[in-house]
Amino acid sequence: MPVPERPTTRLRRLIESDGIHVAPGAYDGLSARLVEESGSELLYASGGAIARSCGIPDIGLLGLTEVAARIEQMVGVTSLPVIADADTGFGNAVNAVRTLALYERIGVAGLHIEDQTFPKRCGHLDDKSLVPTDEMARKVRALAEARTDPDFVLIARTDAIATEGLAAAIERAHAYAEAGADVIFVEAPETVEQIEEIAARIPQPKLINMFHGGKTPLVPRDRLRELGYRLIIVPSDLQRAMITAVRRTLEAINRDGDSGAVREDLASFAERERIVRTAEYLAIGS
Repeated sequence: MPVPERPTTRLRRLIESDGIHVAPGAYDGLSARLVEESGSELLYASGGAIARSCGIPDIGLLGLTEVAARIEQMVGVTSLPVIADADTGFGNAVNAVRTLALYERIGVAGLHIEDQTFPKRCGHLDDKSLVPTDEMARKVRALAEARTDPDFVLIARTDAIATEGLAAAIERAHAYAEAGADVIFVEAPETVEQIEEIAARIPQPKLINMFHGGKTPLVPRDRLRELGYRLIIVPSDLQRAMITAVRRTLEAINRDGDSGAVREDLASFAERERIVRTAEYLAIGS
């Protein structure tokens, strides 16, 4: 029997192709299963969505073990390669190496680490601050040297556009690529022209964050592929859809005492149990 391809190898093969691949953002086991069921190639474990699912903002309030526990839930219920948000590595280079070791042990296929100061904040919020370029480059280099699986994908993110401008962001990106990053992630470009300039000036595989309502304009996937972007993450749209659906259902429950008015919008009891594979679990040992 052939040995299944490792998630890390699958992700690396995708970024080294000339295609572009979308990773919807999940935040728990159920949303991870839905992403896989949809036919997606990849899954993005969104740190921001994980934080907000705990009822708190994406401003660095969760620690490594809290985030890793949720990511482990997702990895455990999907066969998709998981790209995981690692924030700043949850501290300095030593902390970042510990984060990498934990993520590798969990079974993550790749991570992105960013150059904000710790604690960080959502890339589309204002008033961010960054560590010096050489400090971030040392962190990326430490991760590249510490990974035990050479196919594990290291993604370096810079938030410099908002604080230092596009030219500085591109300079930082080059430094991080030289330090060993496999993929470059320039967060929150604000115009199509900036998206195109990033593509023109950074030859390495690139990741871009595409979600409705952020600072970055939505660009068609085929155009992004032409520009050399290889990965698209959509971090929070599934969670935002959930908020609207839950509010609509709560309105019916609070008004009528039951959810009958929105029954057409609800998954059936049987459908929910199929998604979480209840029958398969109950069959174990029977």
